[in-house]
Amino acid sequence: MDCKQFFEHIKGKKIAMCGIGVSNTPLILDFLSKGARVFACDRRSRELIGEMADTLEKAGAELRLGEGYLENLEVDIIFRTPGMSFNLPELESARKRGIAVTSEMEVFFDLCPATVFAVTGSDGKTTTTTLIAKMLEAEGKKVFVGGNIGKPLLPEIENITADDFVVVELSSFQLISMRKSPDIAVVTNVEPNHLDVHKDMDEYVEAKKNVLLHQNAFSRTVLNVDNEITNGFQKDVRGQMLTFSMEKPIKNGAWLDSDGTLHMAYRGIDAPVLHKSDIAILGDHNVANYLAAISAVWGYVGIDSINKVAREFKGVEHRIEFVREVDGVKYYNDSIASSPTRTIAGLKAFDKKVFLIAGGYDKHIPFEPLAPYLVEKVERLYLCGKTADKIERVLKEYDGYKGSPKVIRCEDIADAVSRAHKDAKSGDIVTLSPACASFDAFPNFMARGNYFKELVNKL
Repeated sequence: MDCKQFFEHIKGKKIAMCGIGVSNTPLILDFLSKGARVFACDRRSRELIGEMADTLEKAGAELRLGEGYLENLEVDIIFRTPGMSFNLPELESARKRGIAVTSEMEVFFDLCPATVFAVTGSDGKTTTTTLIAKMLEAEGKKVFVGGNIGKPLLPEIENITADDFVVVELSSFQLISMRKSPDIAVVTNVEPNHLDVHKDMDEYVEAKKNVLLHQNAFSRTVLNVDNEITNGFQKDVRGQMLTFSMEKPIKNGAWLDSDGTLHMAYRGIDAPVLHKSDIAILGDHNVANYLAAISAVWGYVGIDSINKVAREFKGVEHRIEFVREVDGVKYYNDSIASSPTRTIAGLKAFDKKVFLIAGGYDKHIPFEPLAPYLVEKVERLYLCGKTADKIERVLKEYDGYKGSPKVIRCEDIADAVSRAHKDAKSGDIVTLSPACASFDAFPNFMARGNYFKELVNKL
């Protein structure tokens, strides 16, 4: 079925869009314009949704709001929002009643005529997705970017041709129900994450693996061999496999040598691509992101395009983002760090000890791996949020803890910024890198990062 046939098929159909947010609102408006009868469903009240509720109603959508928004949906198709669990009882019930339960990305993959790159992983997804897109653009390709990053792509499907390129970031929540894989699949790494939503680590890993399970012999898979779990995905690869490593030479894929040069080995030829000092963004984890991106685009773009991006790309917002310097103190926003592994990568990006602001919502990820890096890389630790007790306990129970870093308990991020501002002296670094999700105080990590930047800019 192509997109013309699909939109003809949904005319007059009753469609429930679950979640009135970034990914579904454009879909609701698009499907209404195509003649579908759309129910906009959301757990929030009309008051919390605000003006968007009026906009959708005026466009013709029927609203179903409040706690029972998923109960007894008598529709033809349900589109779940990316963050909604595939295994919700209401969705299970709908499937048993013969209702099609799908998502924007599933339908997009079915209809998309272009070459599709998809990136998943616990860390580095957004930066790697952005790098791939920018490298393709630098080569003069027409590129559409979406998925778990930016805007939904299904409303743009009619503008996408077979000559174009699509680059998507996919979360485990999107992948869990997908039965089609991209032309080029990239897995940056897999570490414990989202265990507050997935029933266990096995379900999380299997969801990630879906990015490559449905590929064919003409596809490409890019895997991180330094990560035990992603290295284990090799046996499931059906097409061309390229790997990347920060630790050892690779026969087919990208690797970093001891002098800091990034190489690409492909079909018996090993080519130096660039030196890590040419990369404008901080941190060895970003060198790994470059290795992943280079492996993905090799053969589609030339070395000049890769180097151009390395020199010019200054990073994605909220990822070790330099905010400003105040009285000689540099402030960085690393709000994306919603897990311990992300915070560890952020701490390793600096060549000196930092003043760290951490804590937040509990995703039930163990904090023990963070403790050695807190001791090694942190001068003072400002803790707030629901996980503050857990992080402090793990630090103080760590064998290597001898009283440093000093722990300062704070009421919230504003209090932490104020205290760090008083404590830090010229030459110091203050970074927000929470190791936790933001949901105890903010709707998402972007809102948290923007609030932090506001506070820093007012100092």
